[in-house]
Amino acid sequence: MGMIKEFKAFAIRGNLVDTAVAFVMGAAFGKIVSSFVDGMVMPIVGMLSGEVDFSDKKIILKAAIPEFKDATGKIVTTAVSEVSVKYGAFFTSLIDFVIVAFAVFILIKAINKIRIKLEEAPAAKELPSSTDQLLMEIRDSLKNKAE
Repeated sequence: MGMIKEFKAFAIRGNLVDTAVAFVMGAAFGKIVSSFVDGMVMPIVGMLSGEVDFSDKKIILKAAIPEFKDATGKIVTTAVSEVSVKYGAFFTSLIDFVIVAFAVFILIKAINKIRIKLEEAPAAKELPSSTDQLLMEIRDSLKNKAE
């Protein structure tokens, strides 16, 4: 029963909603960045490297072997899939990561800057109580009469 109360308090405080919103926004931002990299950055990288599609670049370690059948239709050699290192896809994902990491860095830096400004902002001056205010008026009045 204690865990249900704890979860209810967590959900009511807004942490659950904030986390869900952040997750959805992060996923959408990730899609935007992936689209940007795939549609705008990688064609430029491909053009500069002399190739059209950089994301399909790979080093073939072992070529694929197609299935071979004899005249009767009996399989003589089974198909073997290709073994390759797909460095183009890795490079594309790396660019995605760097862009997302930089955006998160800028966001956190801005939030920290705002937080520091709020912490450094002077606290609102407390007005003196009515008794203190009356005493200050009496003091000021006495000073004026003495001069």
